[in-house]
Amino acid sequence: EDGRGGKHTKVSRRGKAVDLFEPEHSPRMRKPKKKGQKAQPAKQEAVITKAIKRLIRISDTITVGELAKRMGIKANELIAELMRQGSMVTINHPLDFDTASILASEYNYEVENVAFDEDTILEATDEKLVASEEEEVEGNLEERPPVVTIMGHVDHGKTSLLDAIREARVTEGEAGGITQHIGAYDVELHGKKITFLDTPGHEAFTAMRARGAQVTDIVILVVAADDGVMPQTKEAINHSKAAGVPMIVAVNKIDKPEANPDRVKQELTEFEMVPEEWGGDTIFCEVSAKAHTNLDQLLEMVLLQAEVLELKAVADKRAKGTIVESRLDKGRGPVATVLVQEGTLKVGDAVVSGLHSGRVRSMIDDRGNPVEEAGPSFPVEVTGLAGVPNAGEMLHAVENEKQAKEVAQHRQHKQREAELAKSSKVSLDQLFAKIQEGEFQELKVIVKADVQGSIEAIRDSLEKLSTDQVRLSVIHTAVGGINESDVTLAAASDAFILGFNVRPEAKASTMADSEGVDLRLYSVIYDAVNDVRDAMSGLLAPTFREQHLGRAEVRETFSVSRVGTIAGCYVLDGKMVRNAEIRLVRDNVVIYEGKLNSLKRFKDDAKEVATGYECGMGLENYNDIKIGDIIEAYTMEEVQQSL
Repeated sequence: EDGRGGKHTKVSRRGKAVDLFEPEHSPRMRKPKKKGQKAQPAKQEAVITKAIKRLIRISDTITVGELAKRMGIKANELIAELMRQGSMVTINHPLDFDTASILASEYNYEVENVAFDEDTILEATDEKLVASEEEEVEGNLEERPPVVTIMGHVDHGKTSLLDAIREARVTEGEAGGITQHIGAYDVELHGKKITFLDTPGHEAFTAMRARGAQVTDIVILVVAADDGVMPQTKEAINHSKAAGVPMIVAVNKIDKPEANPDRVKQELTEFEMVPEEWGGDTIFCEVSAKAHTNLDQLLEMVLLQAEVLELKAVADKRAKGTIVESRLDKGRGPVATVLVQEGTLKVGDAVVSGLHSGRVRSMIDDRGNPVEEAGPSFPVEVTGLAGVPNAGEMLHAVENEKQAKEVAQHRQHKQREAELAKSSKVSLDQLFAKIQEGEFQELKVIVKADVQGSIEAIRDSLEKLSTDQVRLSVIHTAVGGINESDVTLAAASDAFILGFNVRPEAKASTMADSEGVDLRLYSVIYDAVNDVRDAMSGLLAPTFREQHLGRAEVRETFSVSRVGTIAGCYVLDGKMVRNAEIRLVRDNVVIYEGKLNSLKRFKDDAKEVATGYECGMGLENYNDIKIGDIIEAYTMEEVQQSL
């Protein structure tokens, strides 16, 4: 008996409890009344279906709701079971494989892990065949150019040195014609190529510099001969040592009268970097980026170091590379600078990088020329990805677009699950503990920037500012201008928006004012980080803040000899004032900042032009104006800051 008054209530069939006394709902069980032996096929059939249902195949994680559905029970029942085990969960809570196995076994189910193995897809190349025969490996390994990163303290001349090297090594026909800023360049010396990664030298770019060192073979450490070792110099040394990358020291600015290269050498001995002439093993080159002194000697040292390292890669297989920089281009869509590390990347290849997949639509080298394929250590700008990948992500070429999409979708799914887990794992105990700690505040930030690398650096710098009293969290980041959805998110989350080298859309700006959302726009990362730090410590000093005067749209451009380009504009709002500070904005990204040189209505000079009128404007020392650009006029005034 089962306590419900039934006599032949339950029979265990393969461990599954089956109620036999449901005759009106179970037509198959009525047949044995006529012929007892007929029940056997039905019973056998039931056993087979149950055996199939007993096994649940899941990937690494499964939600509570999905597991309940697969086992054919109500989600509430499963949640109640988990509560009995001491876990407070919701229907969307992800369970890991072990937890799901234990739960399923309570209901006589087995769980099999059929995790999607993206590594198998990504590594499904001829590599295994090549690796199986050692002689073949030797035959397939080819010499590749070294990848060099220039590091050092701010203002020690990293960019100048890179520009000088490019100018000196690029042929006359191309000199000055390099318009592509793709974050990586290659130069040639004695028929051998060297690839340079352009990593900014700002202290806040620690994250990017670390990323640069991961794909780098050799680091050129730039130290100014008149300044010596500075904080960022030490930082660069630590990064290079941590990544195990050999360093060549370029003592820059030796053309200055106060230059003292020996002092630099002396200071660097503290970091176990002893010059060769002093019996050590560190190569030192005394150079001048300004005077183009000893640049060839520096490149020769790089090639010498590369020979010692014996840099080789397999070129005849599917490509694998690193995203150096990425951005969203209005005309071309997502654009990524890829440094190919292994194999050969070809136009038409199916690729996957981070959460995004696609097919290589076009490739452009650092001189702006289209290329059909890129081998090891070759930097190219690639279009064709579905989204903007993060800088530092790996890019893999795979067999077909279907596989690329599968890998990208799997990664997106895993990220969503991780975020769900993160949001649902805060228990009541933890929350109470936080309240007991006393004054706990959270400062939320939304970061928008012109390129992905800047976002990384800003996020890295801001998150380091968290203290016991104030926790700083970056709740959203994206490449591009500030739009209405950013303002909506900021208003809903009580966050402020930090824009780096970008501008808000007109509607977003109006919405921010009405919603009371604080919009902060910067062009120097130091300023952004310092402002946030000061705001957190309540020390925000009065500073100059811009007062918006007006915005005008460029409708036509005219080229005037001895004057330059004049923009025919229509004033959209506010007013344009002669001699005002101006900003030229293209696709919500700041292209130029300077002064308004001339302002005319028809042929007459005007002091100011109001909304709804047309005018002609000339910008001081700038002519690259295009139709559709926005010119913003503003003045600077001193205000007390607050966040």
